[in-house]
Amino acid sequence: MSLHNPWLVAGGCASLAASAVHLACIAGGPDWYRALGAGERMAQAAERGSAMPALVTAAIAAVLALWAAYAFSGAGLIGRLPLLRVGLIAITAIYLLRGLVLFYPPLLRRSDLSANFLLWSSVIVLAIGLLYAIGTWQAWGTVGRETI
Repeated sequence: MSLHNPWLVAGGCASLAASAVHLACIAGGPDWYRALGAGERMAQAAERGSAMPALVTAAIAAVLALWAAYAFSGAGLIGRLPLLRVGLIAITAIYLLRGLVLFYPPLLRRSDLSANFLLWSSVIVLAIGLLYAIGTWQAWGTVGRETI
């Protein structure tokens, strides 16, 4: 396993930070949902006391934390996780595909989300995807060795 791959460490830290921001959004309530671009529908649901925004946001935070764990595993900071290579490829693909919204302007015009949110979140996830892509490429030979 590649020891302390800086690209995967950075990608994992970015995923962990994104997870923390999502948890902070739950704690911050409707104003945070609005400020962070989750959309008026989510903010209004939170105002009504619906559990849906918190559940959706907590699920996203959990996925992002899991993705951080995969990056840290690929970097050799924690033990090897199952299907490490497949996991890193899938995570990289999801980040990069989501980031590519930046290059397809019709997707930046969603009525439920602000254009500013879509623009900046696309830049951020594209950057995170590149961290994962470079880190996975550098660790390719070591993250593929499955032990039984």
